[in-house]
Amino acid sequence: MFKEAYWIKPHYDYKDVCPVFIRKFDVKARVKKAVLCISAMGVYEAEINGKRVGNFIMAPGWTSYHKRHQYQEYDVTDLILFDENKDQTENEITVNVGKGWYRGRLVTYGFTDCYGGVTAMIAQLTVTYEDGSHTVIPTDNRWESAESAVRFSEIYDGEIYDATFSEQNRKKTPRFHAPKTQLIPQEGEFVTEHEHIRPVRMFKTPKGETVIDFGQNITGYVSFDICAKKGDRLCYSHAEILDGDGNFYTENLRSAKQMIVYICKEGRQSYKPHHTFMGFRYIRLEEFPPNISADDFEAIAVYSNMKRTGHFKCSNEKVNKLYSNIIWSQKDNFLDVPTDCPQRDERLGWTADAQVFGRAAMYNFDVRRFFSKWLNDLSTDQYPNGTVPYIVPDVLDGSEEATSAAYGDAAVIIPWEMYRIYGDKKILERQIDSMIAWVEYMHGYGEEEYLWLGHTQLGDWLHLDRLDNPDEIRRRDDFIASAYFAHSTYILSKALEIIGRPNEKYVSLHDNITKAFKRRFCEYYSQTECTLALAFNLTDDREQTAAQLAGLIQKNNGALSTGFLATSYLLTVLSENGYNNIAYSLLLKESYPSWLYSVNLGATTIWEHWDGINENGEFWSAKMNSFNHYSFGSIAAWMYETVLGIKLNGEKNGRLNIRISPMPNQRLDWAEGSVKTDLGEVFVRWENSCGKTKYNIRIPAAAQVNIGGKIQELSKGEYEF
Repeated sequence: MFKEAYWIKPHYDYKDVCPVFIRKFDVKARVKKAVLCISAMGVYEAEINGKRVGNFIMAPGWTSYHKRHQYQEYDVTDLILFDENKDQTENEITVNVGKGWYRGRLVTYGFTDCYGGVTAMIAQLTVTYEDGSHTVIPTDNRWESAESAVRFSEIYDGEIYDATFSEQNRKKTPRFHAPKTQLIPQEGEFVTEHEHIRPVRMFKTPKGETVIDFGQNITGYVSFDICAKKGDRLCYSHAEILDGDGNFYTENLRSAKQMIVYICKEGRQSYKPHHTFMGFRYIRLEEFPPNISADDFEAIAVYSNMKRTGHFKCSNEKVNKLYSNIIWSQKDNFLDVPTDCPQRDERLGWTADAQVFGRAAMYNFDVRRFFSKWLNDLSTDQYPNGTVPYIVPDVLDGSEEATSAAYGDAAVIIPWEMYRIYGDKKILERQIDSMIAWVEYMHGYGEEEYLWLGHTQLGDWLHLDRLDNPDEIRRRDDFIASAYFAHSTYILSKALEIIGRPNEKYVSLHDNITKAFKRRFCEYYSQTECTLALAFNLTDDREQTAAQLAGLIQKNNGALSTGFLATSYLLTVLSENGYNNIAYSLLLKESYPSWLYSVNLGATTIWEHWDGINENGEFWSAKMNSFNHYSFGSIAAWMYETVLGIKLNGEKNGRLNIRISPMPNQRLDWAEGSVKTDLGEVFVRWENSCGKTKYNIRIPAAAQVNIGGKIQELSKGEYEF
């Protein structure tokens, strides 16, 4: 691919202005097929004869560009013009390129040009005629560049668009000497537009500001259609929440501006941003022409084009709202990479966040292509010593020691969960070297061969336990690190067995880690420690550990105190070890800290903090307080696997295994849901009526079904119990 094309750049540095690349070409006969292959150092929008090429937003997506740079292939046959009354017909291709992740600022001020300081593009248009001949239009010195109407565009800060600008001063494009070896075909899902959301109200805040509320916290942008005079300005900023007084709140965005500035032309006009996206529910109109109304605006959700596979609902509408919030947080944060949040000056692929939410994500949507592409970047950014960075793609100025338990473990856990959910061992075969490298990194760290001690750790992020003693913090961190060391080693041993490779070394290593762990950590002091000991099978007395966990919850006024890591396992280990009633109590709890606490405060997505808004109405913090953060949405996996009882597990032969084992509770009148698999849809409904529980189950293939402790092997079909 791109045999005749090379990278081209603007004839000079346009600074903040987005360049447009232009190439006119002639079509000499009726076209059978036309294909455009294209990529950019930055993000691009291409048009042929004034019509957009494809529907990929923020193309070519975000990868570890130095080694893996995606290109896209589009069928553009319908966009090519040919007039049979002429010998040849002139066509034009234009490509507008913004800074994107390649050149734009990431993380904070001053952190720009992470991958390079030049905006460039490469393309090759192949036109095949009905007579079998063809024409190739590659990027070369016949292309021109000019300034565009996009005067500024950054991911965090928004966009400035001048509709009055007229293109001028086209100049020939010079070659940009860069390799083509890193170019790879599209791997992940396209990022596309999805829900179009109309405003629910337009109002004045107590400060007198004009604000539009779209009713749902989303990732995307706002489009508008207005009448205006030339030179009028329409400026608006974005926010995801109002403060306690009902005013527009942007402090949690930190340095991100999330602002659109549009300079109007004369008459009716429409616009939507080109090279940026925002996380928001509200927009504040800073400047606007007269006679603007809410009807002029529309919010558009933008995220990776994942197929929905999971559904859940029950008799409790607040739980249904929680589930909806989980789905929205996944959509909003699965924009080519699994981001921690879509609004502040971050929006990075934190590995632990993706790992703890991964299993829930795989039930909710088909994310095979999404995670497969991201795992390729994880392997690429993995250091030679096996270290997995905190974020992928890695743009932090880290080192070979810049990692932590649960973060690096994404290299092992996510491929494993993909195998379990989808039953395809190819992901294990592809990622196995990365998995081994991470386990060996933990194995080789420090003086204790079978424990991971002394490394700087991030712990159970955002837990609520009081840890005032430095020794207590260190112990907790060492406990978590060594627990994950054991867990990932166990997974690795099983993965090697599944793909037919020797695993004795890691079976033995896991055995030794487990023994060393039990010797050193023979007592547990927190909900986190009890949960991980149970989840990773590191306790000699499961009954006692589960009872201790239940006791710690009771002592904490029936509330959890776990952070990102342990919360993903908490309800599961309670249900599996005789405390299903407590698990449901945590689900249904409405006071802080709980999932329904945010629901009662009007949340439409999952909060980063249990107390993103305090009980007194004040915000937790302005520095790190996202209201669209999927990590605590990991409870969705329990909703599928325990409430509904739908459990998907891969087998040695790489075939999907379906198990049905619902665990109802009398505090829900009914629950139902489904998961689409490659074998077909699995459906479960149960209903409590007159002291009895009725079940309706539909399975697309043979499955093991456990109803009230009675286990049956059932064939494809629909059953009632």
